[in-house]
Amino acid sequence: MGLLQLLKSQFLCHLIICYVFLVSGLIINLLQLCTLPLWLVSKQLARRINIRLAYCINSQMVAALEWWSGTECTLYTDPKSYPLYGNENAIVVLNHSFEIDFLCGWTFCERFGVLGSSKVLAKKELAYVPIIGWMWYFLEIVFCKRKWEEDRRTVAESLQNLRDYPENYWFLLYCEGTRFTPKKHQISMQVAESKGLPKLKYHLLPRTKGFWVTVQNLRGTAAAVYDSTLNFRNNETPTLLGILNGRKYHADLYVRRIPLEQIPEDEAECAAWLHKLYQEKDSFQEHYTETGRYPGPIVSPPRRPWSLINWLFWSCLLLYPLGLLLAQLISSGSMLTILASVALCTAASLGVRWMIGQTEIDRGSSYGNKDVSRNSN
Repeated sequence: MGLLQLLKSQFLCHLIICYVFLVSGLIINLLQLCTLPLWLVSKQLARRINIRLAYCINSQMVAALEWWSGTECTLYTDPKSYPLYGNENAIVVLNHSFEIDFLCGWTFCERFGVLGSSKVLAKKELAYVPIIGWMWYFLEIVFCKRKWEEDRRTVAESLQNLRDYPENYWFLLYCEGTRFTPKKHQISMQVAESKGLPKLKYHLLPRTKGFWVTVQNLRGTAAAVYDSTLNFRNNETPTLLGILNGRKYHADLYVRRIPLEQIPEDEAECAAWLHKLYQEKDSFQEHYTETGRYPGPIVSPPRRPWSLINWLFWSCLLLYPLGLLLAQLISSGSMLTILASVALCTAASLGVRWMIGQTEIDRGSSYGNKDVSRNSN
């Protein structure tokens, strides 16, 4: 292990990263709260401000992936589609097999300049997670309860509100509904067998209703669906804790651009189209497993410096007063004050560890671990 790698694995470095993220995130949440009156005066200006504020949070996590861990990201795609990425609204269909697949999605959003404005379809519980969840509220993220009778109307209304969004965005969608695990896969394939659908080897059965509602409400706004399939070289299973420890991974992403007009408007036909798409995604994963690469040429967008610059800005802004405070505490010699400071740092570290825990596969959502009779689209 080199000296730099040894430094990245130290708890003190992790504590500094966590401190910068937590404090800057809470400051940004407060600034977002201050934009509430502006929504009444100029909705579009409030949106543009919140896009920049959201970027300040999201890009810190991207900086951890790209600059701290040094993770490489390779894109396989059609060179003719490449110039359109970042210059149009799009629905991005992602597979959901890794703890950091959302972070890789954000990384490609950053490389094409749409990180601050991009959206996801997220479970309602995430709206209450400090910093990320609160930031998403002001970014007009679409939240759902995973109860179709309630979600159909609320999701449609949220998507309709995005029709006049002032900047290009990607809507990141996990059609499988939950992260892949062997147990969920077994149950999902039982559902596929009961419905006479072809079985999938590397994916869960897609939830078609949410996809159809998304496509229908973004027609005329989104130009295409980006079918995206992610994998990591050497059969690695990356984690956020691994990223925090500075471990380097190599992500490969295969993207196909499918114009939205090619997707059927009828719900049943759209469902059949999505099932066929996932059969194709399964074949791409099979190809990757056998050859170590996806089909097609490599067109890799370069890293941009802005995520690193943003992190350095917040680090300089927040670490200087922290250093002065620590110096005063040490010079004061008060044991009670020092113990209180240690307790505060420990609480901050545990807070970040809890947020990281929400991404871990073995502590993930139980959605999908249901009886076959209840598992339906």
